[in-house]
Amino acid sequence: MEHPRTMRRHRRADEQRRRALSPVRILLMVLALPVTISVIAVGTYLRVSDNDRPEAIIHLVALAGCDAARALGFGTFREGEPGYHARNDPDGDGVACDHPAPSTSLQQVQPRNAEPKARMVGNAKFVRP
Repeated sequence: MEHPRTMRRHRRADEQRRRALSPVRILLMVLALPVTISVIAVGTYLRVSDNDRPEAIIHLVALAGCDAARALGFGTFREGEPGYHARNDPDGDGVACDHPAPSTSLQQVQPRNAEPKARMVGNAKFVRP
């Protein structure tokens, strides 16, 4: 026969195991995973960015697209300023998000007689040598 103290310890351990392996708890943890990863990624970006924190946030919001930037009240972004991304500047005039949202056509707007800009490899802003 087991000692009463040992039986209580086993009972508490079983209850704790049952709570830890609860399907509801596991589901909540899985659903919270994308939020957790996003918070960690944004925090890391803000710490390693060369810009001040407000400028880094503007740059990150503009990276999500012009619609997201407009939804948060930002206007246009000029080349060389935080928030400018070449992919948000379809006409290549150095001003991003200056036009209404593009239509759903598959054609990209290219300025006439303009050569495509050379792409650089390894220009990720958060990587420091």
